[in-house]
Amino acid sequence: MAVNPQLFANGMPVPFVNEMFVLSRDGVELNVDKIPGANGGNVNVKGTIYLSNIRMVFVANKPVGSFVAFDMPLLYVHGEKFNQPIFFCNNISGLVEPVVPEDQHRALYSTHSFKILFKEGGCGTFVPLFFNLIASVRQYNQHSSYPLPDALPRVDPLQAAQTPVDEMMQHAYVDPNDPTRIFLQQPTSESQLRRRAYHSQPAEQSI
Repeated sequence: MAVNPQLFANGMPVPFVNEMFVLSRDGVELNVDKIPGANGGNVNVKGTIYLSNIRMVFVANKPVGSFVAFDMPLLYVHGEKFNQPIFFCNNISGLVEPVVPEDQHRALYSTHSFKILFKEGGCGTFVPLFFNLIASVRQYNQHSSYPLPDALPRVDPLQAAQTPVDEMMQHAYVDPNDPTRIFLQQPTSESQLRRRAYHSQPAEQSI
């Protein structure tokens, strides 16, 4: 995970090289813990979630303190579960490991627990696409799975970009009750900008 990834002015995440956005979903709430500077470390905020072949990115409707967005690499997510409580809204819960800078020690960073709550409309499009995509990422990156925080050496989360998603998108089921927007074409706004690493500061232009 990474707090406050780079965003365009319209809130769209600045993509990585070879990143392909699959969908966006408004009307969700993110609950996540261990956020530096947050009240008690916990953040509960409404916004939009973006899903790509590399990561999920939650972008808040309104900043909460210094918290604007939250980046969850798919290779770092584990323990994910779809929950359908009787008296509360459907949600996906799980754990995500931090993206640790190369010059810092893993022990300084804690695993985050998260919950994505579907506050508005159904989730029959989002949920199958999310689970199919994360399964595909793991299948094509079996040596990079993240079953335990300290079980493996550092994994480059951008390795997930090699996962083929085109066929999965073509056969995606679209639930009319789910307001998820599927990207049949990649967003073109400032699309020449591409990031090459999680910790580079300026958005880099690909060659």
